[in-house]
Amino acid sequence: MKLNDPAGPVQAERDFQKLTFDYVPHADQRAATPARHPVIVVGAGPVGLALAIDLAQQNIPVVLLDNDNKLSTGSRAICFSKRSLEIFDRLGCGDRMAAKGVSWKLGRVFLQDQQVYEFDLLPESGHERPAFVNLQQYYVEGFLAERAAALPLIDIRWNNRVSGIVQHADHAELTVETPDCSYQLVGDWVAACDGSRSMLRQLLGQESKGRVFRDRFLIADVKMEVDYPAERWFWFDPEFHRNQSVLLHMQPDGVWRIDFQLGWDADPDVEKRPENIIPRVRAMLDASPFKGAQFTLEWASVYTFACQRMDAFRHGRVLFAGDSAHGVSPFGARGANSGLQDAENLAWKLAAVLRGEAGDALLDSYAREREMAADENILNSTRATDFITPKSEISRLFRDAVLQLAREYPFARRMVNSGRLSVPAVLHDSVLNTADAESFGGPLRPGAVAADAPVRAQAGPPGSRSWLMRQLGATHFTALVFGNGPLAESSAQAVAETGLPVDVVRIPIDEAHALAVRRYDAREGTTYLIRPDQHVAARWRAASADKLRAAHARAMCRPGQTATGASQASIHPSIHTGAVA
Repeated sequence: MKLNDPAGPVQAERDFQKLTFDYVPHADQRAATPARHPVIVVGAGPVGLALAIDLAQQNIPVVLLDNDNKLSTGSRAICFSKRSLEIFDRLGCGDRMAAKGVSWKLGRVFLQDQQVYEFDLLPESGHERPAFVNLQQYYVEGFLAERAAALPLIDIRWNNRVSGIVQHADHAELTVETPDCSYQLVGDWVAACDGSRSMLRQLLGQESKGRVFRDRFLIADVKMEVDYPAERWFWFDPEFHRNQSVLLHMQPDGVWRIDFQLGWDADPDVEKRPENIIPRVRAMLDASPFKGAQFTLEWASVYTFACQRMDAFRHGRVLFAGDSAHGVSPFGARGANSGLQDAENLAWKLAAVLRGEAGDALLDSYAREREMAADENILNSTRATDFITPKSEISRLFRDAVLQLAREYPFARRMVNSGRLSVPAVLHDSVLNTADAESFGGPLRPGAVAADAPVRAQAGPPGSRSWLMRQLGATHFTALVFGNGPLAESSAQAVAETGLPVDVVRIPIDEAHALAVRRYDAREGTTYLIRPDQHVAARWRAASADKLRAAHARAMCRPGQTATGASQASIHPSIHTGAVA
């Protein structure tokens, strides 16, 4: 992949909106018979890029097709959660995202011109990553694209548009249009990450179902230099925009994102005109601590949103992820963040199937788990939208009463919903979970995402410190074993006796690891089995080889098989089985 920017990567980071990517004809276009690849990912947005990088890091070759040759226009998705940053860490670009992004955790809610209350999204310390960073989508895509370009197992093909698909028992055949010609391409598996207007969804005759909200919002990105901390501000019925709502976020480069509710009758073309946007922004600034600030308008868009999803995320050899599979309103930052969780869930499962370690029933678990997560996000997003945009006088009276009470009463604050922000889904009903057989406290039950905490580094100079999430394998299961004594030694030995490809991470029970011990409700010998996507698969007060084998087999969707039993899957000839460089 080449970036069409003569200033090179450093300048490219400052001007991602000006980048274009070279269309390069591929030998596959001239092949006498369609070339066959293990995985074809369609769509080089954040979800498709993340999935391709994750697979490549697990030695799975990927062809990544995109119908365009540039990054997203405008800020679009800007709020990336702590969980997304942890995923980016595994993909090799988390530090870049965190350094460029604007970290924040404090939110303020206003009714008219009075603050109702404020909230802290991450009141507890002891996490490497902040609750959220605000980062324009084009930076996220740009950093991911540069990471993908550095991985030789990713073949990115820009200006390659999918126009047809035929499915077979063991592969799917795509028709791909390029500036030169059309050609056929075969994939063992196809990942549809091609966005809310997914061509693959249309080609398969599928649709997303749900609710379209009869309201419109204006996004305005304005650049201004003001000295104020990064916070999320949400106004209900402010004096400067009566009977509507307004949302404000800080972004990098002195850019601020403002969302104005417009109402269903607003004309999108009229509202996007600078002469109509600038007075709205001026009125908002003059009613805030930014009074008198000078600004320039960078980008604007008017949107209508929906909460909907496909009935099923798997259709034969095609697996849907991100906006192609589900969509939510922007309140709560659940769109891009949930799409990235789709990608991490799918990547390790596809890799296991392609390596012959599991049958494709494991991919059915991808669909079930992420459909459940989509339902949770849609429920939360719908509730937020109904609260923000009441459609009846009774609903508005209820909302305003809740906001008035929230000034003084904590119980009412729990009812205020200005977009409850994205948290990772707990996959509590997954068939991959092994249920607790013993009593544990805390939230880290099977199906939950592992929790971070400061720990001693597994590698590096003696006494060097790291973070627990950094110790979890990106390609293998991990056994977290707590303790220093005989019970912990027995649990660690049990992992070795299984012969499974499971990494062992030891967490001493001492003052330096007290936070990790508390978060995992651990005692001597406590063992957690963690999936490659960092979700808890099982936990025990003391592990045994038999328990570990059974839980690992269940998490690979092959209960009843031994770890060395035959799999129904076959290894694609181009799969690399060695370690990632």
